[in-house]
Amino acid sequence: MGLGAEARNRLAKRAAAEIRDGMLVNLGIGIPSLVPNHLRADHQVMFQAENGIVGMGSSPAMGHEDAHLCNAGGLPITIREGASYCDSTLAFGMIRRGLVDVTILGALQVSEYGDLANWIVPGKRVPGMGGAMELAAKAKKVIVLMEHTDKDGISKIMKNCTLPLTAKRCVHKVITELGVFSVTPKGLLLTDLFASTTIEEVKKRTEADVKVSSKLCIVKE
Repeated sequence: MGLGAEARNRLAKRAAAEIRDGMLVNLGIGIPSLVPNHLRADHQVMFQAENGIVGMGSSPAMGHEDAHLCNAGGLPITIREGASYCDSTLAFGMIRRGLVDVTILGALQVSEYGDLANWIVPGKRVPGMGGAMELAAKAKKVIVLMEHTDKDGISKIMKNCTLPLTAKRCVHKVITELGVFSVTPKGLLLTDLFASTTIEEVKKRTEADVKVSSKLCIVKE
């Protein structure tokens, strides 16, 4: 069972706190696409999509979608004043040149070293990893938003990924419904804990070793 709308927005809101004015930000499909909804209306962030848009806004209200405006996942979007369009080669050029400040992605698995696996779903045919490989390797900061465990209750934050990797040692931060984890040279550090859970539950449901920050922040929900 996936996360409900309230939990999904809680993760998106926490990820939005990592973004600063003046940044160029790329968003993956799923929960990351909710992030713009949690920035102030007058923010100065430019959201970029691989299909050739710079300047995406929040999700449109139901019934106000524009069939000509969508993100790389095909979901409807709005655009902000000053937005621009380009072809996908230029959009990928921005990524490969290292111009993207932050990318916020979903994942199937993340290792305690920051390895990312997010493109193969076991037992299903997929078209390929798309732009995730370039984004994971070239963005200045990689943030993962995902459910803490899979449908079988198995931890998705692992000592070592068992699925094919998208990129090695690329993830800087992981945000799940339990808390926020920073990937450090000494391993995973729990920096934020959502108020509905406990440190004991986090450690029990996480395969990777987790250290707790001495400045742990309790996030009210």
